[in-house]
Amino acid sequence: MNQDNSISSGQAKNTAPRSFADHIVLALSSVFGLGYLPKAPGTFGTLAAIPLWYVMAHLSLWIFILITVGAIFIATLISQHAERIYQTHDVRHIVIDEVVGLLVTVFGVPFALPEVITAFVVFRCLDMLKPPPIRWFDKNVSGGFGVVIDDVIAGFVGCVLLHFARFVLGGWW
Repeated sequence: MNQDNSISSGQAKNTAPRSFADHIVLALSSVFGLGYLPKAPGTFGTLAAIPLWYVMAHLSLWIFILITVGAIFIATLISQHAERIYQTHDVRHIVIDEVVGLLVTVFGVPFALPEVITAFVVFRCLDMLKPPPIRWFDKNVSGGFGVVIDDVIAGFVGCVLLHFARFVLGGWW
C-alpha cells in the first residue's frame, strides 16, 4: 500500500509545475505529452517505445539490456518527481513506465512486423489486466519505483511468453 497519505492513487491534483525542472519532468514522464491524451495514454506511451526498439534492435543484446536497465532507473526517478508534482500515485499522465515495459518485453526479440504487433498486444494485455504477480506490485509498491515496477514485471512476463511462443512455433509465424 502507499505509505505516504499525501499521495494517493487517482486523478492528479490541480498543481502547476513550479520550475523549469518540473516542466522537464512532466514532459519526460508523459513522453512529450502522450500521457495527456484523453483516451488510452498508456497505449500511446507503449507505441512510443516502438521507434526506440527499432533503433536498439541493431545493438547487441547486452547493450540493449544495459540501456533498458538505465532507462528503468531514469524512469523511476522521473516518475518519483512527477508524483510529487501531481501529488498522487501513478497518475495516468505518467506513461514513461510503458516505454520501459515494452523494451523489457522485447529483450532478444527481432524487430519485424509480426513481432512488433505481438509484443505490443501481449504487453498491453498484461499491463491492463495485471495478472498475478503484476497486480500485487501495482497495489503494494509506492513511489516512482511502484509506478515502474509493475510494467517491468509485465515486460518480463511478456518476454517469456514471446520467447516461449517462438520456441513452440519454431520461429515467428
